Amino acid sequence: MKLMTNLSNYVLAALLTLSIANAAEWSYEEQKRWGSIEDHSQHEVPHIYPYAVCSIGQHQSPVDLATSQVSKRLNNLKFRYYADKPDFFNTGHAVQVNLSNDYQGELLVGKEAYPLIQLHFHEPSEHVIGTKIFPAELHFVHVRDDGKIAVLGVLLEIGKDNPVFQTILENTPPQGGELKQDSDVWLSITSLLPEKRDEYYTLAGSLTTPPCSEGVDWYVLTDTTEISETQLDRLKSFFSGNARLKQELNNRAIAKKK
Repeated sequence: MKLMTNLSNYVLAALLTLSIANAAEWSYEEQKRWGSIEDHSQHEVPHIYPYAVCSIGQHQSPVDLATSQVSKRLNNLKFRYYADKPDFFNTGHAVQVNLSNDYQGELLVGKEAYPLIQLHFHEPSEHVIGTKIFPAELHFVHVRDDGKIAVLGVLLEIGKDNPVFQTILENTPPQGGELKQDSDVWLSITSLLPEKRDEYYTLAGSLTTPPCSEGVDWYVLTDTTEISETQLDRLKSFFSGNARLKQELNNRAIAKKK
């Protein structure tokens, strides 16, 4: 049962950064009209517009984090991210790492556990802080057995080389849709996190790619992880500009744990 659950989550996670392949193609260049993209295999509303939530949703991500308010009632985050032999996936939209089917790593939010399914990168950052846009952003995607999704965002700054990030870049297939499996490459997942991990922003949001589904709990660490300029250039050689524009808050509150 555990294996079947993990396999189910693994398949779901692969869809989180992809469109519904047989529904409608999308690109970052046309993101302002994602909601109006039509699925020509469908003939009735709302099915003809598979990404309508991207336009009409009220809790969309990413956002500007500058208006956050400190809260003393937020849960602590605990990271149980173990080393793993993952698959390396070029989704056609992002560099992605899919954790193995039996991976036991998870994010703890208070007493709630969220299994880690995959991680992927955006360039530049999707979340911003006022006028500050970061060179890139890393998303850790977690999916619970009940389908609840939590995404941890880590903002990336230019500094020293990150060996684990380098391993990901060297193993990512060059063509969109390619998956590199059974590589025997071990990744230390925690090495992608900043050393200080106890402060974060949080709010209710959505997936940042079509179908832009809402009901996603977001946690963005206030401290950053360093990558080198050379590594950023290598990331850009796969995908550049694969970041969604900031969305309206629509009366949502952004809480900050310090």
